[in-house]
Amino acid sequence: DTSGVLLVARNTATLRTTHALLRDGDAFEKRYLTLLKGKWELGRKGIDIPLRTDIRVGGERTVRPDASGKPSVSEFRPVQFFGKRATLMEVNLLTGRTHQIRVHAQHAGHPVAGDEKYGDEEFNAQMKAFGLHRMFLHAQSVSFQWPNAGEFSVNTPLPPELAATIDRLAGEKR
Repeated sequence: DTSGVLLVARNTATLRTTHALLRDGDAFEKRYLTLLKGKWELGRKGIDIPLRTDIRVGGERTVRPDASGKPSVSEFRPVQFFGKRATLMEVNLLTGRTHQIRVHAQHAGHPVAGDEKYGDEEFNAQMKAFGLHRMFLHAQSVSFQWPNAGEFSVNTPLPPELAATIDRLAGEKR
């Protein structure tokens, strides 16, 4: 359900170099936009909580905070508030774990809008009334230094359906 930037390697050498850059957490900057439940009152906040992936019966993969998990760090920054209902956030991933933003947001008490696995059912129903029919998670930008070639950076705007949800929330009388 995540929209936005997607990198595709055209050959094996490029894929290997990209993987090496990803493993070096400082080399890659990945920024997402997400809509979270409630008014985020934590300001700019780093969440450093290890995450563990579990496989449930039926093969469904779930992730949960756990001291025995892999290191996982996300930086959350509020972008726009919609009263007490929701907050548009920018999230910078310092690691890249499965479901990292979704689980860190839930752990902070602010689940991602439209998230059926880790989200809040009542909040998701409210967001449907604002035209949200998918998870509000968008890979906004990716930047990194390519060896011997300089900086590579790409970004993409919110897709129309997510932008329309923001417009409806902004137009709501509080």
